[in-house]
Parts: sequence; structure tokens; C-alpha cells
Amino acid sequence: MQSTAPGMGPLERGIAGLCRVILWLSTSVIFVILVANTVLRYATGASLQWANEVPELLFPWLVMAGVVLAALQGAHIATTFLMEAVSPAVGRLVAVLSWTVVAGLYATLAVSTWRMLEIVHDEKSPILHLPGSITYACVMVGMGLLALLALQSAWRVWHAPLTPADPAAEPAVPTAHW
Repeated sequence: MQSTAPGMGPLERGIAGLCRVILWLSTSVIFVILVANTVLRYATGASLQWANEVPELLFPWLVMAGVVLAALQGAHIATTFLMEAVSPAVGRLVAVLSWTVVAGLYATLAVSTWRMLEIVHDEKSPILHLPGSITYACVMVGMGLLALLALQSAWRVWHAPLTPADPAAEPAVPTAHW
């Protein structure tokens, strides 16, 4: 995993750092709990009653942190042939509009999840009695971070210098967050 990609600003570095901490913590805690519970089961025949609930609560955080990191590093699939077929000015306009729409959709998902938190907060886990809003909050946070990254991509595309494409050069694959 890259420590920092070239051209990362403070926002991206902060988001990457937060996601890496969430990934490491959630993976470590899940691993320790599952190993301890397995050892206990084989050694004593008993297991920790709450050992299934904690990984279930942490796994969505692990996944969402990975999704945001993948988006930040441009590791999602992108189709670029249409953008390569248009002029740089048209490509810029299409990219800015696309990033703006993507940011709006992510923001809509974040707001919708925020509105659901109160409903799912009443759902409690059977043993630890933790609210269901813990797992829903990861979706809200992840979608909010993705919306910020998409807005920043739109900003960067808009302010990038227009350069005509070199027909002999290999086309660059743009970073995509969707």
C-alpha cells in the first residue's frame, strides 16, 4: 500500500491516515478476538459469547475504510476511451460535471444514512446491547468522505491546465472514485 501518492494534499493525506488507522485497528481487533475465541473453544470447549458481535460491528468499518482508500488511490475500474475521444476542453467539462454528480450522489447517501441513524439506534445487539447505528455510521462517514474526494477531484480537474493530447503518447488513466 502506498504511503502517500504524489500530489496528495492535506485533505487526502488526512483521509488516507484515518482510513489506515481504521483498517489496522479493525483488522487487528477482529483477528485477536477470532484467534482468542478459537483457542478458547479448542482448549476448554467454551467460547466468548460476545466474540461474534464485535467482528460483525467492526467489519463494515474495515470494508468502508478500504473502499475510501481504494477511491483515493484510483484503484477502482475506469473506462476512459470516451474521454480520450473528445477535446481537452470538452473532457474537462464532462469530468467536472461527472465528479459533481458523483459528489452529489455520495452526499445524498450520507444524508439518507444520517436520517436512518435514529431509527437503527434503537436496534441493540443481543449480547453487548450496542446500537445498530454503529454499523450504519460507517456508511455515512464513508459516503461523506467519498463526496469530499469527488468534489476535490472536480475542483482539480477544473483548475488543471488544458493540454492537448499527444497522439503518440500512451493515454493516461484518470483517477476515478466510482
